[in-house]
Amino acid sequence: MKKVSDKAARPSRESFVPPPPRPAPRPSPAELQRLGKALRDTCPRESHASWKPALHRPDPLQLLSQSNKGRIPELIPIRMGRMVRSPFTFYRGNALGMAADLSTTPSTGIRVQACGDCHLMNFGAFATPERKVIFDVNDMDETLPAPWEWDIKRLAASVILACRNNGFNERTARDAAQACIRSYRERMAEYADMSVLEVWYSSVEVKKTLTTISDEQARKRFEAARQRTVLDHDFPKLAAMAGEAPRIKDNPPLVYHPTPEGGESLIDRTWRSLDSYRASLQEDRRTLLDRYEIKDVAIKVVGVGSVGTFCGILLMMASDKDPLFLQVKEARPSVLEAYAGKSPYENHGQRIVNGYRLIQSASDIFLGWTHGELGRHFYIRQLRDMKISAQVDIFPPSVMSDYAAACGWTLARAHARAGEPAHISGYLGKSDTFDKAIAKFGVAYADQDERDHELLRKAVQAGQIEVIMEPE
Repeated sequence: MKKVSDKAARPSRESFVPPPPRPAPRPSPAELQRLGKALRDTCPRESHASWKPALHRPDPLQLLSQSNKGRIPELIPIRMGRMVRSPFTFYRGNALGMAADLSTTPSTGIRVQACGDCHLMNFGAFATPERKVIFDVNDMDETLPAPWEWDIKRLAASVILACRNNGFNERTARDAAQACIRSYRERMAEYADMSVLEVWYSSVEVKKTLTTISDEQARKRFEAARQRTVLDHDFPKLAAMAGEAPRIKDNPPLVYHPTPEGGESLIDRTWRSLDSYRASLQEDRRTLLDRYEIKDVAIKVVGVGSVGTFCGILLMMASDKDPLFLQVKEARPSVLEAYAGKSPYENHGQRIVNGYRLIQSASDIFLGWTHGELGRHFYIRQLRDMKISAQVDIFPPSVMSDYAAACGWTLARAHARAGEPAHISGYLGKSDTFDKAIAKFGVAYADQDERDHELLRKAVQAGQIEVIMEPE
């Protein structure tokens, strides 16, 4: 046998590529618990109770004006009209202002994939691909890695404002906020004892939450949504046949077909963006998408904070009795970026989609991203898929408290999935110290929101800000 020389067997220095460094060993759950508990020395749990505006706090109305840049001009008065309606609606549209404020509050330094705009109205029920209906965070437009406390503080203040909006007394409002935070703390402790895969596979099923919410109306809405089909409900509500072609119904200024630019229709421009959207999907879902053809596209105004951004709906058909509605939402930089760091993704649609996939226990099968010819970023998902939003403004006190607890549970699951639950749980502990502190913060920040809302109300009254007030 011919002997191979050592020189021939040994790779040259030029061809040798060193292996990538191994990641540092992951601390055990017990170690994470100890590390979390130790953080109480540098960031006491009681320290979260205080809220005091920073010395050079940005002017709320200037931040609002800043957030309106790049929006569709004729829709901005609708946004302002929705925000001026009440302190609660102002709060929902003012994620940028609160992000600036949260950046000045105490933080443990533990980061998770944060929702970024965590309030009561950004939770809801929807169907998984397996047709199980779950309760989860359902708006991730501002998602970004950030301190976990920012989400729970924004959620707690929203509970206080929702209770005040419904005319509840301050004791009831504080109790509801504490129920939310207590649920977060206790559920986080449960997730800390689970294996990584158990946490990843966990979900909050609507059937479980309904057993804790004694509200007959909620049950009826769930059953109606569960039995609803796109053809029987969404199609006649949103579209109609125009001759032989289906067309989305206009309902200006909330749903409308924009004037073509340069003689080119919105459908033509959408077709060009569809390739990059298609490429963002899993291969099996591309095959599913390919069975549909775009029939119509229209602008559709949604929410409070999103009003004025380029949002629309796509009507797609596989046959004359097989419709699919997709929602297209503009993806702008997260309000957290200036305070938590830039996104690692060039496309903000991709940032949002990956946030959904990381935080939610199950995500829409059509969830993907694309970009427009003018440099705007977008993400796409189904418009409705057995989606149910809570009618928080008609909740009685007991239901509000139960619903707040369900939101706290759901946020804990999201943070546990995207972070280290044992680390957070070690900091939270078993007492109600953190619960009381965040409830106190929620009250103080709700007061701040009411003062900021009053500034907007006076500016509108003085004619400095144009509004369009829609019917209740």
